[in-house]
Amino acid sequence: MGKSKFRVIDIIKYLTLLVGVFVVLFPPYVVLVNAFKSTDEFNTSNSMALPKSFFNMDNFLTVFKRGHLLSGFGNILIIIVVALALNILFGTMVAYVLGRFSFKLKPVIFGAYLVATIIPSITTQVATFGIIKSLGLYNTLGAPIILYIGADVIQIILYLQFIRNIPVDLDESAMVEGASLFKIYRSIIFPLLTPATATLVILKTISIYNDMYIPYLYMPKQSLGVVTTVLMRFQGVDTADWNLICAAILVILLPTVILYFFLQKYIFEGVTSGAVK
Repeated sequence: MGKSKFRVIDIIKYLTLLVGVFVVLFPPYVVLVNAFKSTDEFNTSNSMALPKSFFNMDNFLTVFKRGHLLSGFGNILIIIVVALALNILFGTMVAYVLGRFSFKLKPVIFGAYLVATIIPSITTQVATFGIIKSLGLYNTLGAPIILYIGADVIQIILYLQFIRNIPVDLDESAMVEGASLFKIYRSIIFPLLTPATATLVILKTISIYNDMYIPYLYMPKQSLGVVTTVLMRFQGVDTADWNLICAAILVILLPTVILYFFLQKYIFEGVTSGAVK
């Protein structure tokens, strides 16, 4: 009975895993096979059927020409670089203050970050849109940059995990040598936060790169399109060129898949570091 029960459990376990694998891999499969189909082939064949040829690159050429995909890559690269630089600067500073100093408003400040995460962003969009427009940033690359540079609570917790593992003796020794608080931050704290920063760069880059809502809302100008909003150019009111959309999705997904494939160990190490303590 025990062996029979064990086998039944194993069968259920592996069936569940197979269903999970199917759910995860089915959408990429559909995108992949349809990205190489011509418009006529897509309209006359099953969307799950293999294309006649995987060497048909017409869709990809059309995506780059009609969708101005190179311009989209350039715009999102500028946004990512500037937003990440400021995000790292502000995030490390906030974590340094919360992790190294004790003051009355410390719980209030950290609580404010926590409260901000539970407020649905959709409820503040009217006010946020008004602020961005009043600053003259609407339809500029500055709008998403300003919205992306805010240090979130996950980022602060990630940095705090590493700061708590940095001995306070290093700070005290630097103070004895006459170093200011900013000097300690710049010369000791910031360099030792490099592993956390590497993890943050990966997670933030993927998050900003995949975001469509903010660029679509705050940068409707055609010349300011990013890789995600480029997809909107291949659909109309009643119809959409799904084969072109699939080709664009495949091109857009490629950088993030490569980035995650080579740097996934840094993501896991950074997120789990200090979790036991």
